Amino acid sequence: MKITHGLYAGALMAISVTAGAAEPTAMKNPLSVHVLNLQTGVPTADITVELEQKQQDKWVKLASGVTDKNGRIPALYPQDKPVASGVYKVVFKTGDYYQKMKHNTFFPEIPVIFNMENKGEHYHIPLLLSQYGYSTYRGN
Repeated sequence: MKITHGLYAGALMAISVTAGAAEPTAMKNPLSVHVLNLQTGVPTADITVELEQKQQDKWVKLASGVTDKNGRIPALYPQDKPVASGVYKVVFKTGDYYQKMKHNTFFPEIPVIFNMENKGEHYHIPLLLSQYGYSTYRGN
């Protein structure tokens, strides 16, 4: 009975170590975005989002991605670039999206400018979107 218990405890310990090891990798990217359609109440897939960083007096593109079926890009910050404090901008290419949907929109793109500090925090930028309005905030 002790052997079975020891094997069981060892298996549980291995599972918890494996699960714990996977978690930091998933949390490593400091930036994610999410787009939700306010008219339909569902996530918005296929919106291109670009990430830029302000360097001196100009914007430098760092990365881009496309929202998935859940309206998310879970890791937008470049994996090979160390996190640097500064002013960043995500640009939601809403005009391209609405053109594909054959709808008009007032906002061809939506830039969201924000400060990011290198404190190991996660920054999540949700966009609540309709053809003629939007809202955003710092999520988690």
